[in-house]
Amino acid sequence: MQVEESAAVPVLNRLRRAQGQLAGVIAMIEAGRDCKDVVTQLAAVSRALDRAGFKIIASGMRQCLADAETNGEASPMSEEELEKLFLSLA
Repeated sequence: MQVEESAAVPVLNRLRRAQGQLAGVIAMIEAGRDCKDVVTQLAAVSRALDRAGFKIIASGMRQCLADAETNGEASPMSEEELEKLFLSLA
């Protein structure tokens, strides 16, 4: 399963933003910043990663279903596998 080209750019942008936020969290901890501030930023990183993951999975689901319909074949991933993959982020 590959990420659709139309989804790849926003996913990569989101991941790069999360990478910067995570670097900020590390710097905050090293600087001894307030726990509340650190946790707030860490939660933002977590949400950004979740959103990127959801976008990747949604793209993959669309691609798997479209490929199967186009080729008249069974989907490369079963409905159960797709559901398990999606729920792994929940």
